Amino acid sequence: MIPVTPLSAERSSLLATDISERLNAAIREHLLAAFAPDSTKTLREFSAPEVAELLGVSGQFMRKVHGEEVIPEPKINRGGRRYYSAQELWAAREVLEKSSRKKGRYLPRRSSDEKLQIWQLMNFKGGSSKSTTTVHLAHYFALHGYRVLALDLDPQGSLTSMCGISPEIEFDGLTVYDAIRYDNPVSMAEVVVPTYFPGLSIAPARLLLSEFETESAVHSNGDQPFFTRIRNAIAQVEGDFDLVLMDSPPQLGFLTISGMAAASSIIVPLTPSMLDVSSTAQFLELAGAYMGVIENAGAELRYDHFKFLITRDEPTDVPSQQLTSFMRALFQDRVMSATALKSTAISDATMLKQSIYEVVRSEMTRGTYDRARGSMDAVGSEVEAMVRQTWGRK
Repeated sequence: MIPVTPLSAERSSLLATDISERLNAAIREHLLAAFAPDSTKTLREFSAPEVAELLGVSGQFMRKVHGEEVIPEPKINRGGRRYYSAQELWAAREVLEKSSRKKGRYLPRRSSDEKLQIWQLMNFKGGSSKSTTTVHLAHYFALHGYRVLALDLDPQGSLTSMCGISPEIEFDGLTVYDAIRYDNPVSMAEVVVPTYFPGLSIAPARLLLSEFETESAVHSNGDQPFFTRIRNAIAQVEGDFDLVLMDSPPQLGFLTISGMAAASSIIVPLTPSMLDVSSTAQFLELAGAYMGVIENAGAELRYDHFKFLITRDEPTDVPSQQLTSFMRALFQDRVMSATALKSTAISDATMLKQSIYEVVRSEMTRGTYDRARGSMDAVGSEVEAMVRQTWGRK
């Protein structure tokens, strides 16, 4: 345990620096336990039944395509049981897609006449699970064959860390800021990097991104309005992705509003407590006012979907369930049917900067894992249904 040395009156001005140094040292030690020695994340293998479920086929079908050598045997076989890497799962999708009579069954990529889906998760109440929900949606869609871009708009970089790039350990690459800054911006294609998770790329963030807030107050004008910068940056890589998921900072500043101007759909994560509901009401009041301002300045804000997502849901907690029922009665289908459960499985995974999809089921209580996984699958499935609805698919 790190000893705490009392600060004298003469050193009180160093308190923040001292606390920062201690926290950073502890964070680095914690992260090194979650990352490989070279500071890279790796992804677990997936069992044959899990792969069959993700592909939407039966175990018998998988045995058949292996037997006919349509799909090569996975490299890992323990006691006659097949285990697939995520890359092998992705490769299997590509092979099966070529032989499928139904286009898009295994690789449900958008066609040229289907618009890029840009979903923003926003709320200025901390603890609403924005980053956690964003990374779970990103992993869900990548596992189901979509090309996903996670765009981190939070200078704290939580989503960036969960996608395998850790500013706390070492990161000096390009970030979202470099693509949206006013002075000599770089191409978004130079910012976006593939992650360890096949199908998922990240436009990372670090503390420097906060400079966009200050610069927008000075440089935004009629010729280069701030609210077009994220939208224009995304347009540079539009052809490479089916879905963009934006994680917003917990404040209603230039970054969040610029994300709102780029988004095609909005999700507001909301924990079922009166404080959070009241805070969200204030947030949306301000958001509505700012939306009006930028609409008057020429922005077009048309959302295919504007949804609330109940997060940290506790089915046995009566007051929280009453609030959930209140929200559903008030807003009806604007509240998503699926909820993100409050779960020790998700909390434990997040501690190691993982999603529930990265956790090995046998390493925790199976009932706890299954409930958490089922909850996030339901959220992902409902968002996927809305994406497909927007594209005009069944």
